[in-house]
Amino acid sequence: MQFDLKDLRLFVLIAQTGSLTRTSEQSHLSLAATSARIRALEEQAGMPLLIREARGVRLSAPGEAFLHHARAMLQQSRQLQADLQEYGAGLRGHVRVFANTTAVTDFMPDILAAYLTAHPHINVDLQERPNAGIAADIRDGRADLGIVAGTVDTHGLRAMHFSTDRLVLVTPNAPRWAELDHVAFSEVLHERFVGMHRGSTLQTFLDQLSQQLGATLKLRIQLSSFDTMCRMVAAGVGIAVAPETAALRYRGTQRVCRVPLTDAWAVRPRYMLVRAEQPVSAQLQELMEAIAVYHERM
Repeated sequence: MQFDLKDLRLFVLIAQTGSLTRTSEQSHLSLAATSARIRALEEQAGMPLLIREARGVRLSAPGEAFLHHARAMLQQSRQLQADLQEYGAGLRGHVRVFANTTAVTDFMPDILAAYLTAHPHINVDLQERPNAGIAADIRDGRADLGIVAGTVDTHGLRAMHFSTDRLVLVTPNAPRWAELDHVAFSEVLHERFVGMHRGSTLQTFLDQLSQQLGATLKLRIQLSSFDTMCRMVAAGVGIAVAPETAALRYRGTQRVCRVPLTDAWAVRPRYMLVRAEQPVSAQLQELMEAIAVYHERM
């Protein structure tokens, strides 16, 4: 099936207005022309996309699915246009990176600051994604490079290990925590927690894990950086689960304790993912090397 972008925009507008008449007025088309275009879309789809009612229209079940894909196609079209304009203005490379919470908030900012300074004609689009979804995004070509931690399905991908991190319990500097050599996550579920922002890879994982253990995390506050989390912990707001590297880098005036977690999932090997059969561009190869070198020096 081939769809005209103008028709997709028209369909999205109909979904927003719920009216062929209002859509026609906003699109500066006659009602007959609007109806004809929608009928043509339905013929291509082979099923009704709209349910016609006395006071307007609403989407059928296939229409809801069509709307989802129409919006995605229009977004991709806008992104394509923006990318081409940048190339026309002198851009020589564009790299899309999907990464988990730790990578986005902890080490990629430092790496990209140096990389982008050294490569003024390259843009990098860094987006936070769940670990499991990153592998699928790379396979489907939605990103050039994936950065994940732990176990993921790498079928059809080339996975390159570049470091191993450990999740630890970050606690206030109090005797009852300082005396602990280690602890299991299940043993502290009754405590109050400081967490990462809703939807982050780490927070989603911990929420799911807590549910599997028959509990719900008692989150007092959710934040967007590990350093801020450590500040809240040091102030006595609660405890947190964070990468050990992030806890070690915390430079607050109040110290925190780092208690090793005994859970097997706390040890997290990190991997860079690229498509197995896709040649790696020079600019992407340089970025991957920069990530590897950065962690060799840590």
